Amino acid sequence: MIDSHCHLDFSVFDDDRAQVLTKCDELGVKHIVLPGTQADTWKRLIALCCQYKQLKFALGIHPYFLQDFNNAHLCLLDDNLRDQQGVVVAVGEIGLDYSLSTGVDIQEHVFREQLRIAQKHQLPVIVHHRRSQNALIRIIKQLKFSNAGIVHAFSGSLYEAQTYIGLGFKLGVGGTITYPRAQKTRKVLSQVPLSSLVLETDAPDMPINNKQGERNSPSYLPLILHELQSLRPECANEIQQACWQNTLDILPNILNARAC
Repeated sequence: MIDSHCHLDFSVFDDDRAQVLTKCDELGVKHIVLPGTQADTWKRLIALCCQYKQLKFALGIHPYFLQDFNNAHLCLLDDNLRDQQGVVVAVGEIGLDYSLSTGVDIQEHVFREQLRIAQKHQLPVIVHHRRSQNALIRIIKQLKFSNAGIVHAFSGSLYEAQTYIGLGFKLGVGGTITYPRAQKTRKVLSQVPLSSLVLETDAPDMPINNKQGERNSPSYLPLILHELQSLRPECANEIQQACWQNTLDILPNILNARAC
């Protein structure tokens, strides 16, 4: 299994990161993608991925962290992607979050520029969304972005899912599907092509059902897979193999050497 979205670099894992990774390995979680969220954390992120063979990294500027943004961060992103060519797996986590107080204009500016940088380096993107599906799709189409990527924690409609899939994107399947009340998302992810799905935890956030209030962990990825298997018509092994291959198809650098 591959966790395509996990923030194992966050300080909440500082005391037991090695133990978490050992448990993941025992459970069959062989690769974990750590999306970058802000420029001043990228160096540490790369160092962690050098230290632990299971970890792979993406680099990006998350809409949560735009308070101190300046355009020099985009230049730094460009430079880091060049320096880590062939090792960095994506540009991300980037996107739009219209639940924030951060202005729409600055969010869209940073998103657009990161799409352009990803296109320049021929990299996919890992996209964050909240109340912003229409705007994300509009901008991706306007820029004719062709490197696709993953829509993190997808929770949109079937039409939106089909639109992203038509643009080449995979849909991130996370802990949301473990909640019976998430009927819309569970139904959509049971209907889309199996070839469009990848697994993720978003640890330490987005806890699975019955783990509310606890730190989420990439070691819970098998539970998310099990829930997806219960929703889909295909056999369990076919679903597991497809999610593995789908992730490698969209993030092929996962199999490349570590950044050290």
